[in-house]
Amino acid sequence: MSILSSLRSSKLITWKPTGKLQQTLTRSVERKGISLHSGKVSKVKLCPGFSGQGRYFDFRSNLVPASVEFAQVSPLCTTLCKDGVKIRTVEHLLSALEAVGVDNCRIEIENLDDQCDEAEIPILDGSAREWVAALEEVGLEIATDVDGKSYEKIAPHVNQPVHIWRNDSFVAAFPSEVVRVTYGINFPQAPAIGNQWFSTTPLDDLVYSKQIAMSRTFCIYEEVEQMRNAGLIKGGSLENAIVCSASKGWLNPPLHFSDEPCRHKILDLIGDLSLFAQFGNQGLPVACIIAYKGGHALHVDLARQLMGIT
Repeated sequence: MSILSSLRSSKLITWKPTGKLQQTLTRSVERKGISLHSGKVSKVKLCPGFSGQGRYFDFRSNLVPASVEFAQVSPLCTTLCKDGVKIRTVEHLLSALEAVGVDNCRIEIENLDDQCDEAEIPILDGSAREWVAALEEVGLEIATDVDGKSYEKIAPHVNQPVHIWRNDSFVAAFPSEVVRVTYGINFPQAPAIGNQWFSTTPLDDLVYSKQIAMSRTFCIYEEVEQMRNAGLIKGGSLENAIVCSASKGWLNPPLHFSDEPCRHKILDLIGDLSLFAQFGNQGLPVACIIAYKGGHALHVDLARQLMGIT
């Protein structure tokens, strides 16, 4: 059976050739650091993968595919869960892998602090910049399977408009010949952030590395204590997030961009929609994607709807 015939699809999308072959890393590369929510140290090793295998996590020999089928709603991050094993905060790493074009990759995770059945990807500087640098450090090559065969990479094209919304937040996708993303955010409680919009036309690996990857996660200073009381952001600091006070503005300037928070939302969106990927093919749908006040749950729900998962 061919990969094309094995793809899970729906009437909302059509899989089309990209004119490229699936890729992987030339060799392994490692990064380690503090995890944002648990505050524990973890190490990630990105390893070359066989064509057709896609991206998947390996935690103590438990394999968890980077697929929307295993995505769970969790506060302030995207979590994958399979057979009781959880991998938290996957969005920044997957965003970099998707945007740079690492279609097949085994992602080994090691908790350096404990022996629980839950792992978390290190936050690094709060962006995807260090992940992109790691990928550029080793470079990419054409992926082959165990028999030395390479596969053409195909991409999901949106056929008709689709949208997900909750209250005044929404994510929508419209048919387009190329990937275009427009994102809006609104934080009236923090005037230094306020209302922001950012668009990419089109979105490719060069635009990503120059305009999206270095955008860091952000938070409102007055909400930090509440989040920590909820067991979140135990590893958060001024070194891995940009923090905005409602009354004092940014506490750790300068920003990389004046609209860095909005750009970071696009970074998250790419990581979450990368979970649409199957068998080493493109995850990010070829569409004009427009989002306003979205978040991980809405992003993942859009991927589920496109795939026909209810």
